[in-house]
Amino acid sequence: MLHTRICDRLKVAHPILGAPMAGAAGGELAAAVSEAGGFGMIGGTTPDGPDALCAMIRAAKARTDRPFGVGFISSAPGLDALVRVALDEGVAALAHSFADPTPWVQAAHDAGVKVFAQVQTVAQARIAAHAGVDLIAAQGTEAGGHTGYSGLLPFLPAVIDAAEGIPVVAAGGIADGRGLAAALMLGAEGAWIGTRFVASAEALSAPWAKSRVVEAGTDDTVLTRVYDLATQAPFPPTVGDRVLRNDYTDEWHGRNDEVVRNREELAGRIGASIQAGDTRVAPVRAGNAAGLIHDIRPAGEILRSIVEEAERILRERPRQVIR
Repeated sequence: MLHTRICDRLKVAHPILGAPMAGAAGGELAAAVSEAGGFGMIGGTTPDGPDALCAMIRAAKARTDRPFGVGFISSAPGLDALVRVALDEGVAALAHSFADPTPWVQAAHDAGVKVFAQVQTVAQARIAAHAGVDLIAAQGTEAGGHTGYSGLLPFLPAVIDAAEGIPVVAAGGIADGRGLAAALMLGAEGAWIGTRFVASAEALSAPWAKSRVVEAGTDDTVLTRVYDLATQAPFPPTVGDRVLRNDYTDEWHGRNDEVVRNREELAGRIGASIQAGDTRVAPVRAGNAAGLIHDIRPAGEILRSIVEEAERILRERPRQVIR
């Protein structure tokens, strides 16, 4: 049975965390991941504010008595109110991405809540380690949605080296047991999985978005800023947005200055396309791992299949390659 340091620290059976994807990871998905023995996470940055986050947390509590957490786009406005809700509701962990986690560590620890930091550079990993976080997620550029520009294969060991003994999990491009096994062999304590759980029964994602993820291949994504620039999304300029390619990205990718000049018109088109489920324009955020996803299944089944495959590989593969 797979067992790493985070299994004990997070009180879970399996070293898998569900990524806190805004708009996809709600209370039902977080609970399903936790019930299956992983660590579920809610995407806590919601345009509907603290009340909506409170409702998602309580929905998860109604479905599981196992630990789960909430993650934030920490560069977005209104963060303090959302963090306060999560602390008041007594979640097991808070995760911060796209900003220095230092300002929020002490209050969480005082409340008995762990703090995770998702990082896209080694420098960010050093800052997170110095801040005293409990876990670092090293996010490779293969990840879906908002991510950096370093490939996971060299980035993960570099973050582990910089983490000063803090457990590090791998994020980006992991959708099956092969990816989990590879991350563990590189020294990770587990995997932080997003895109595979988008294509789950419990994800909040619209059916048309889930279907596009299942249909997509590994070559069908692009790391771009053409949605963020049009909608003035609150992400640092050092962060890109990995989405499935469509007519909109084909037309506008690489034309950032023109996107900004046409921002009002393009934002209107994007909003209308989301309402209509028109994937020729609407963003579908997914990583390169989309090419490994062939169905929509319950999150618990997904998690268990990943663990079982990883265990089999880690037992069998060494005998095949070592003489």
